[in-house]
Amino acid sequence: MVRALGILVGLGFVAVTAWSLLWGVIAYVQDPPQESVEHHFHEEPRAASFSFDGPLGRFDRQQLQRGFQVYKEVCAACHGLGFVAFRDLHQLGYSEAEVRAIADQWPIQVPSINPETGEPATRKAIAADRFPSPYANETAARAANNNALPPDLSLIVKAREGGAPYIESLLTGYRNPPADLPAENRPSTGLYFNPYFANLNIAMPPPITADGQVTYAPGNPPATRRQMAHDVAAFLAWAAEPNQDSRKNAGLWTLIFLIFGTILAYLAYQNVWAGRKH
Repeated sequence: MVRALGILVGLGFVAVTAWSLLWGVIAYVQDPPQESVEHHFHEEPRAASFSFDGPLGRFDRQQLQRGFQVYKEVCAACHGLGFVAFRDLHQLGYSEAEVRAIADQWPIQVPSINPETGEPATRKAIAADRFPSPYANETAARAANNNALPPDLSLIVKAREGGAPYIESLLTGYRNPPADLPAENRPSTGLYFNPYFANLNIAMPPPITADGQVTYAPGNPPATRRQMAHDVAAFLAWAAEPNQDSRKNAGLWTLIFLIFGTILAYLAYQNVWAGRKH
């Protein structure tokens, strides 16, 4: 009796689910969802190739140094890098003395406490410090940016769909709104049209505005807008996962070990069990 009752209850759930699915399909066919304006004008990130792509890819230290230079001269005035310490720059190929100099000369000082008065104060950064935020708090950040909050860039490559190619496309994607963009979707005061941004209009002004905005050292490629965006996107990918090269190396050696172990196990099986009847 209990089993029969359970079967009937189960059949009831199945019938209700099937009925809901049927009416959902009918409603979809009769009144299909309309494509939104944002979806129509939104563009996917342009294809971009980075040295760290794929399981065997590795970071290019020279490119990371160029990207750090772009971050320092273009992005750091508005965006923090709160999960990265100055001493992490050793991984980019900077010497200990260079890292100390970068921290000491960083234009934004580190919040501190005056030991004599106990009042809030600031001090120069040291290598152990993380990159300080350009704003004291969220309220100050919004007040300086027309109520928009500049995100911290430490994990921005992981936080945005599309990763580094999205960052590169966004930085170079500013343009005039298309003529057929509805008036209600056109950027208002303080906003800029960018088809790579989710809702098309972004509060951040174009950060990279001209070729040569950052002066690269001799021996580097020309500092075009696309090159600078490509380099800073690579740097932010490193900032989001600075141990990526070590992780890939560990995975590669683990895979080699497992293959070698499998071969030894197979040879042992052939030597011990191949001649025996099962």
